[in-house]
Amino acid sequence: MDPAQWLVLSALLGLCIGSLLNVVAHRLPIMMQRAWDADLAEAQGREPEEFPRFNLFLPASHCPACKTPLKAWHNIPVISYLLLRGKCAHCSSRISLRYPVVELLCGGLFLAIALLNPPGVVGLALMVFAASLLVLALIDLDTYLLPDSITLPLLWAGLLFNLFAEFVPLASAVSGAAMGYLVLWLIYQLFKLATGKEGMGYGDFKLLAAIGAWLGITSLFSVVLFASVSGIVFGLIIQSIRGKKKTDAFPFGPCLVMGALAWMAGFDLTKWI
Repeated sequence: MDPAQWLVLSALLGLCIGSLLNVVAHRLPIMMQRAWDADLAEAQGREPEEFPRFNLFLPASHCPACKTPLKAWHNIPVISYLLLRGKCAHCSSRISLRYPVVELLCGGLFLAIALLNPPGVVGLALMVFAASLLVLALIDLDTYLLPDSITLPLLWAGLLFNLFAEFVPLASAVSGAAMGYLVLWLIYQLFKLATGKEGMGYGDFKLLAAIGAWLGITSLFSVVLFASVSGIVFGLIIQSIRGKKKTDAFPFGPCLVMGALAWMAGFDLTKWI
């Protein structure tokens, strides 16, 4: 494939995948909550509440305000938002700016990966990895959850990818997965022992394990350091904007995601120390 074609197709693919990620980030937490409620009802001997069929594909895309189904041209990434001027074509309700921002962000990530990698399996696999990280960050920002349905397959996919394609040596991927989980688990246990509180969730352990499986053990120190620094900045920003207290929680997953993406872009914080 011609390098210019590779770049253009990667950017367009990223825009389309970004549109899909908006759907996943919105619907997957709802699906999880309904599954938990059904399990709880079953455990308590109650009939679970009945809902209309709901998954990543049904019901079809619609305006959240007026419920009117969207036409095909309403779902063109970024362009539809501009043509509609950020409003629903039926009820003129405002469309969240988050939709085009996520699409542009995903398109930019895919373009950056295409710039750093020639056309081939490695570049496409890294795009899948980056898209998975992005949707995890979105869900964590909204719900403080990092779904196992994404983190665990992502972990195994990283190990299998490095078994065959070898973005990093398999030994580095396996040790990166194990150490990624262990590092945050130890920090969690020490923090809990010292304060009696839980400093982070198990989803963060699994996310860092997945990052280690894809990027190798050598990436972990830089990823965690970047995440810690950005977490401090992120916490201060949230505190100043929302007036939160210092003891209030904030999601750490997006910070880990930024650390992983920074490493993929060649930004190694260990060289600054």
